[in-house]
Parts: sequence; C-alpha cells; structure tokens
Amino acid sequence: SLLEIDEVVAAAQAAKEKGASRFCMGAAWRGPKDKDLEQVSEMIRAVKALGLETCVTLGMLKAGQAEKLKAAGLDYYNHNLDTAPEFYGNIVTTHSQADRFDTLGKVREAGINVCCGGILGMGEKADDRVALLHTLATLDPHPESVPINNLVQVEGTPLAGSAKLDPIEFVRIIAVARILMPRSHVRLSAGRAEMSDEMQALCFLAGANSIFYGEKLLTTGNPDTASDEALFERLGIRPEPAPASG
Repeated sequence: SLLEIDEVVAAAQAAKEKGASRFCMGAAWRGPKDKDLEQVSEMIRAVKALGLETCVTLGMLKAGQAEKLKAAGLDYYNHNLDTAPEFYGNIVTTHSQADRFDTLGKVREAGINVCCGGILGMGEKADDRVALLHTLATLDPHPESVPINNLVQVEGTPLAGSAKLDPIEFVRIIAVARILMPRSHVRLSAGRAEMSDEMQALCFLAGANSIFYGEKLLTTGNPDTASDEALFERLGIRPEPAPASG
C-alpha cells in the first residue's frame, strides 16, 4: 500500500534539508490504477510545494495517465529500458521492451522529462552493454536523466551468485554514456553501496554528474547521506543549487 502523504512530505523535506534537488517516489507496480494515481498526484503536488523537482516511477502507463501526472506538476518519470533489446528476454518475461517504449512515448507526449537508463552486471556481454547505450542514445530527444545501475545481487533471486561486472568496465560504460549523451545527467544509481570510494571517484571523473541520494532505493539500500557527504568532501565535489520552485 502507498505511504501516507504526511510521511512522504516529511521524507521530502528531510531530503531537501540534506541538499537534494529532486525527490523520487516509487511503487513496485506493473502499472498504476487510476485510483492510485489520484493519491500519487496529491503527493506530487505536496512535494512540488516544498520547492523540489518531482519524479515518480510507477511502471507502465495507460492512455491519459501521463497527462494526469503532468497536471499534478510532475517533472520527471523514471522508466528504465533495463538492458539491450537482444538480451531483454533473458531477464524479463512478463512484458516486452516495446511496452517500455510505449510508456516512454506517453511520457514524452505529455511533456514530462524522461529518466531512463539500465542495469549492468546481469550476465550480459559487452556487446549488450553497447547496444543498451546505443538504444538510449538514439532516443529523440535523449533522456534528461540516464541512471546507470550496477546489479545488487539479492539472495534467492535467479541472478544471485552471478559473476560481478569488472569495476573498470562499469566506469567505461559511464564514460561512453557521457560521450553519447552529452547533455544528459548520467546518474550513478543502484549498487553504489558496494562500490569503493575510488570506483565512484573514477565514475565522476568519467562523466557521471548525478547520484541517487538517500538511504534506500525502491528495493535495495543506498549509502547513507553522511557517507556521501564525506565522499564529496574528499573529492571536492559541490552540489548544484536546488532549482527554484514553480
């Protein structure tokens, strides 16, 4: 079930006080029901009123739903491609990647910014990682945000125990994403809790210019804000100021 709006607003306010400029709200749905969308829209309006940019990830959208989110003031919709088209069927069997493109099209048509990337380390080959970046880079326009996730292996799931991606290979993907999509925010996403400070530093040097900030992502943990602040202090990184509200 969805959190109460007061809990969401309190979390958003805490994020703003710690320096976040955008607040992402997520639900692990196949897609939202219209009755749920009304409650999410209320959350969007409340978070927007704090002066934060708003982002949601709710799964696949039906006709008219993106327009409702836009009317509530939504700035970004997160919907990842996950992996290369050729490898997609090895990971997801409940729907096709074409379904994801359909939702991305609805988001664009509604005038909402797109947050779209993928996950590395799921057993794909180097060619698959190149194909994922090629697919993202041929979207017109490019996604405003491109989250690059490093798979967090969860015990009991089919990919637990898989060979982990070489850290240098991950950094190379960040560099290529920066070259291919020069105006996008290339975002270090899931998997940062298992990355060393040195690996993250190389990612920033390679072109990553955004992170998901906060202790928890949709289903997995994330470095706490104190750890991130200490890392940024070591690296001399300063966050961009939060955008003006409205």
